[in-house]
Amino acid sequence: MVKIIGAGFGRTGTASLKAALEHLGFGPCYHMLEVIAKPERVQGWARALDGEIADWETVLGGFESTVDWPGCTFWRELLDFYPDAKVLLTVRDPEKWYDSVNSTIYQFVKEEPGDDDFSAKLRPTIERMIWNGTFDGRFEDRAHAIKVFEEHNAAVQAEVPSDRLLTYQVGEGWQSLCDFLGVPVPAEDFPHVNDSASLRGLVEQVSREGEVPSPFNS
Repeated sequence: MVKIIGAGFGRTGTASLKAALEHLGFGPCYHMLEVIAKPERVQGWARALDGEIADWETVLGGFESTVDWPGCTFWRELLDFYPDAKVLLTVRDPEKWYDSVNSTIYQFVKEEPGDDDFSAKLRPTIERMIWNGTFDGRFEDRAHAIKVFEEHNAAVQAEVPSDRLLTYQVGEGWQSLCDFLGVPVPAEDFPHVNDSASLRGLVEQVSREGEVPSPFNS
């Protein structure tokens, strides 16, 4: 049963937040990396885009939290289905966010399709959901993409009850996150995962091994 819904777009520190939530006991946490690890999971999200998901446990069963895409696309639906869940909105300076997305995950879209799982199984749904859906096929229009990002964040802040929402930057570390979730602050440093320089290597590792590594041993 999902207890935490991550409503923030990708490249707002979501991989680090995934690791943090799992370390705090709210795992496993669903992130786009989970779809890359097991490409068959994309079928559920394709059905969600078609409006065919009535029971979100068929997609997210076994997970206690979500962050990043694809979950953030359906934050309203998840909020309705999991009425007791709390919402984490990860935010970032809009200009830096755009630069990060443009130089990392958007580059996968610009590459010529291959015969790998990403191209064959994941890419059509991801493009439909994010690049042609969320960003209306206009991600390369910087002003438009940033407007979509800011409007999304404003909608979450306006619609989610304040006692269920934390607007959060991963640079804040553990304290505000743990206070919001009502758990003790760990002794370990807050995780730092998936910076721009390491993204491709992480994606390749996840795709190859079929699982998402954790920075924590415990």
